Amino acid sequence: MDRTWDLLVKGATVFDGTGAPPRRVDVGVRDGRIEAVAADLPADAAAEVVAAQGQWLLPGLLDVHTHFDLEVELAPGLPEAVRHGTTTVVTANCSLGLAFGNQRHTGSDPIVDCFARVENIPKPVLARAADVATWREPAAYLDHLDTLPLGPNVVTMMPHSMLRIEVMGLDAAISREPTDTELTRMKALVGAGLDAGYAGFSTDALPFHYLANDPHRKRKIPTQYATFRELRALTEEARARGRVWQTTPPKDNPLASLRNFSLSSGRLWGRGTPLKVTAVAAMDVVPNGMLFRMARTITTLLNSRLLGGRFFLQALAARFKVWSDGVVSPLSEEVDVLRAVNEQDLDDREGRARVMADPAWQARFRAWWWSGKSLRTPIAWLKRRLRYEKEQLSRKLEDMVVERCPVEVWHGESFRAVHDRLTTWQTTGIGARSPEEAEAFARFPHRCDEADLVITLLRTFDTDLVWWCISANADEATVERILLDERFLPGFADSGAHITNMAFYDANLRALRHAQRHGEAGVARMVHRLTRQPADFFGVDAGRLEPGAQADLVLVDPAALAAYEGEAHVTRIFRDVFQHEQLVNRSDGVVRQVFIAGRRAWDGSATTPELGTVPMGRLLRAGEAAPVPAAQAAK
Repeated sequence: MDRTWDLLVKGATVFDGTGAPPRRVDVGVRDGRIEAVAADLPADAAAEVVAAQGQWLLPGLLDVHTHFDLEVELAPGLPEAVRHGTTTVVTANCSLGLAFGNQRHTGSDPIVDCFARVENIPKPVLARAADVATWREPAAYLDHLDTLPLGPNVVTMMPHSMLRIEVMGLDAAISREPTDTELTRMKALVGAGLDAGYAGFSTDALPFHYLANDPHRKRKIPTQYATFRELRALTEEARARGRVWQTTPPKDNPLASLRNFSLSSGRLWGRGTPLKVTAVAAMDVVPNGMLFRMARTITTLLNSRLLGGRFFLQALAARFKVWSDGVVSPLSEEVDVLRAVNEQDLDDREGRARVMADPAWQARFRAWWWSGKSLRTPIAWLKRRLRYEKEQLSRKLEDMVVERCPVEVWHGESFRAVHDRLTTWQTTGIGARSPEEAEAFARFPHRCDEADLVITLLRTFDTDLVWWCISANADEATVERILLDERFLPGFADSGAHITNMAFYDANLRALRHAQRHGEAGVARMVHRLTRQPADFFGVDAGRLEPGAQADLVLVDPAALAAYEGEAHVTRIFRDVFQHEQLVNRSDGVVRQVFIAGRRAWDGSATTPELGTVPMGRLLRAGEAAPVPAAQAAK
């Protein structure tokens, strides 16, 4: 008999993404789209039947803050996203992207210069991606994405740093305001890009995002030099088209942050029309509790009837656990004395050693380390007591944990434990747990204090010392409250960036696990917040489980999800695509199957051979209606 469906998923508990209670129904798929959602669909009418009793069936999940721009050029299947149920990714965040190709015609190498330190991606990987980015126009980039065998669907934005470089050149983009003529051209390029299908416009104001190539290593990325006048002019292009402005705040300047975020207000700036804004990030920073309180207040105010905004801070569904390779870490960029070391290339061990050997650098480090830890620095001491410090790094030895280093007995120990044992050894000559540890202890200065310990560890082991700390969202109960707060949008996984520093590819699953504690109603609400809500916000055809929608489907085992501890399932693998080690997540068994446009991309234990070799997902142009399958069009 003729087959009605290519795929039939039977008996699952279906959460359709609307926030409505789940239903136990079957889902039939034909030509890559959902054709039927109903009870008791006949199994003999399908070419393939998936028995899904006891499982949840969800629309494909969205990852709204990624830096997959480079990886999609080298491994378009994006397997580390797909295995966790992600079927749509938003790229070109934080002002960085490939809309203008490699831009080497400007006399510089912007992709390498802008991405290397901001996103902690090795320069050789960036150079390989830049080599293939030969287009020059934003519309040509969209056409290029249409040719790739994408795994997940891709949504992209117009990146402000690259826009400034294209119009002004790199040197001018980091040294002055645009002329009126240049600003007019930037507005035209943004408008044309949004009209072509870019979902929004991205900028960045975090004060620790620096360039990576000479002679600009002490200069910030171009978007940082934009005035409020420039931001207002360019975001008006997004407001006029109902598109998104993705941004980050100048976090050390609350008034500037409030002024920038106020652009969301339709009352203040838009003649009644709000600007859709999504910003990084709603997190409870360990050394600065004020930031999260301000975030809640600003969001409530901007979205009030009085101001009429559409403003969402992104919320990370995890403790913000950050790994450091010696001093190489995004957290180091925020601290002047550490940034001086980070300015060296990743493979320049000698360069880092020279900086750290300088007695003046060591004195600066000691001054920073002890600042606020006694009344000798009273203002800093008060800020530390009130949790109002500028940096995210807590400077507590007990919070800094060794993952690996040449001294194996330190693995899994805090810097505090190492320091305590060192003090005993220096005082009594006993207490070292191995000859290897005793040899290491002999390298430390006599009467080694905390600052001496850290300086010696960094100088001795450099990137062979891998350690981590929790710099935000330390309390899981607080994370859950943030995730369930309608003022925030789940996101900020930073997928595709910081390849040895972070691993939040499974952040959506962690969000679902938090919601699961609140029953089916909580799950339904969270599924909505991970699918249809962000898809509607970005104006793209995704996140729906209903007849006519693209068949992006995820089967989740609720029992396995309830037992899943995401932080315990972070591991390191060698990625051929990077020729480099990468931190990743492993949620195997939680996500049973992933289908993208009706094609199986993940089978519960491995990605399928088709992922990344044949087209599954597609470029999603904002404002564009979904294509109608031939079989449907013929009816």
